Amino acid sequence: MVKAVLSLLVIFSSHKVFSQAIPYGNNPEAGHYINIGDAKIYYEIYGKGKPVVMLHGGVYGYIDEFSPFIQKLSGKYQVICIATRGHGKSEMGKDPFSYKQRADDAYKVIRHITQDSVILMGFSDGGMSGLKLAALYPELIRKLVVMGVGDRPKNRQSGKLNYTAESLMKSDSAFFSGRLKLMPEPNRWQESLTRLNTMYNDDFMSKETFEKILCPVLLMNGDRDGYSTIDEFIQCAKYIRNNRIALIPGCHHVIFFCNFPAVWACVEPFIN
Repeated sequence: MVKAVLSLLVIFSSHKVFSQAIPYGNNPEAGHYINIGDAKIYYEIYGKGKPVVMLHGGVYGYIDEFSPFIQKLSGKYQVICIATRGHGKSEMGKDPFSYKQRADDAYKVIRHITQDSVILMGFSDGGMSGLKLAALYPELIRKLVVMGVGDRPKNRQSGKLNYTAESLMKSDSAFFSGRLKLMPEPNRWQESLTRLNTMYNDDFMSKETFEKILCPVLLMNGDRDGYSTIDEFIQCAKYIRNNRIALIPGCHHVIFFCNFPAVWACVEPFIN
């Protein structure tokens, strides 16, 4: 599993996320901050219409990974892209990381912007946060698209993750140097990674959360995903009453970098 997660680095590094004309994730024309108590959270807004909220993945992930979705959606929707604590231009805060914390953060940002119900799209960490958000605040989420997620029961037996600043910089110094330049607290990056390791290794989400979700949910995975295996993906879907599932063949974790046309062909009819 660790190898599958680390392989994301190759995908992110090879994808031209920094070559787009619009600097997603670092755009003064679209960027805003909200102080939610112990941290300032950064978000960007594109387009007008009914709100679609984007929650990105962890460690390697950030708003810019959603660039192909933003380009497709912003012509019809108001696209709200939230930067997770410790990622990009958002601060870390003081409390330990958890999926509930991330869901609560997203709730505060969304309600700061709109009182409407939203479509939410989340990938990996953002997908797990989206599932938690839909369970905690069912009136908020109209439809939910989650990618790269799976069942995470308590005391799940799996390899322990241990991301470190040193190992990530050694893997791709150019990529992570770019990420560090965005951070308001770059000296706390290792602290952020330590908190992420604890969340990944100790936090859990399973039937107790999934069965509370009322909105329609589209769950998507790559059939070669080693981070959320097919068995974990299917078990998660079984607990969600109103679900549709899509497996993208030949793809690992980041399915929208692997085969965006196939992913979009599933997402577009679901949200519309």
